[in-house]
Amino acid sequence: MPSALVLGTQWGDEGKGKLVDFLTESAHVVARYQGGHNAGHTVVVNGRKFVLHLLPSGILRSDKLSIIGNGTVVDPRCLIEEIDGLRAEGLKVDENLLLSKGAHLIMPYHMAIEAAAEKQLGDKAIGTTLKGIGPAYTDKYQRTGVKVADLLMPEFFMERMKKNLEFKNMVLERIYGEKPLDAKAIFDEYMAYAERLKPHIADTDVAINRALDEGKNVLFEGAQGTLLDIDHGTYPFVTSSSAAAGGVCTGLGVAPTRVNRIVGVVKAYTTRVGSGPFPTELFDSVGEMLQQKGGEFGATTGRPRRCGWLDMVALRHAAMINGLTGVAITKLDILDGLDEIKICTSYQCDGKKVENFPSDAAMLERCVPQYESFPGWKGSTSGLNDFGDLPENARKYLKTIEEMLGVEIQLISTGPGREELISLKEQF
Repeated sequence: MPSALVLGTQWGDEGKGKLVDFLTESAHVVARYQGGHNAGHTVVVNGRKFVLHLLPSGILRSDKLSIIGNGTVVDPRCLIEEIDGLRAEGLKVDENLLLSKGAHLIMPYHMAIEAAAEKQLGDKAIGTTLKGIGPAYTDKYQRTGVKVADLLMPEFFMERMKKNLEFKNMVLERIYGEKPLDAKAIFDEYMAYAERLKPHIADTDVAINRALDEGKNVLFEGAQGTLLDIDHGTYPFVTSSSAAAGGVCTGLGVAPTRVNRIVGVVKAYTTRVGSGPFPTELFDSVGEMLQQKGGEFGATTGRPRRCGWLDMVALRHAAMINGLTGVAITKLDILDGLDEIKICTSYQCDGKKVENFPSDAAMLERCVPQYESFPGWKGSTSGLNDFGDLPENARKYLKTIEEMLGVEIQLISTGPGREELISLKEQF
């Protein structure tokens, strides 16, 4: 029953897609358990760049089964566009993709309400991707959501959607002053999507558990990152789903005992997109260098990412919440050439030392990072495949992270390409 979970330990954008793609070579099944097309996983294969939003990164290997689990929310138009885009590139997306009947659909009214709400908040806006993710999850927990399975029952779909739309249109018109949406137009649009997606719709919980029963290697893929988790992140500046390890069980229908390894992906520095507290954020030339050299612009939105030094307080929190069994370090090569590299080891807040990550975003906003400095390295780490070939100070930096975090570093990414990786331990 070999399985491994790959998830982000920071505010997302850690490079999970590449790591999942690499590990998929040894997997039989790759399953995504939460989020929607607000995610952006970039994978470079033989010089070709692929940006995935909802499809698991395993889809780039046609002999693997990719699964979109019930914990996700799905915009069918965007999913179809993503499928068509990969097919146009010559990739296979047929029976190797399954979509859970239990996943909830993002509807046009979700996007309309989210856009109107963010507009009204002005400079206090949360900074969402405006893709309807949050409102779709809201309906899910209000028990008014529309599920993928409903696409296969047109009359039921129409009845449920029409009832929802009566209320949503009132909100759009009376609260936000926006135009109402038409039920017949939505129905026709989504029934066309149903025809396209029908071959992929399945009971994915059964498929995953059957694969585990048969001893197949199953890779669980997270989106976003631990600090964006709805429960354990910097609320309210978070995503709308359980991005941490606990989301695997509810988002795919697998028991906790079936998750054997949990690999946390850690960028060698820290980035964040959108609003919210970010203690180690840099506003100097180093921060600008990290952004430009690291290509720190959202794969989904194109928004520039805020950049800062590695935050060990946040990482220890992520390691605890997720029960990490290993760590994968990404973008080590971006730090090449720096004279000095810093790691935040604690915070100062209101005159007191803080070693545990605050659950209160307002308190985190007041925290001042306390750093330890380390000498940088002049040699290049780009494209290296052997730990011993890394510059001495790069090896020391990695060992320091490992010692401070108390979790073994098992993978090191030294560039964007599939082959630019140092593997220190097999996951399957």
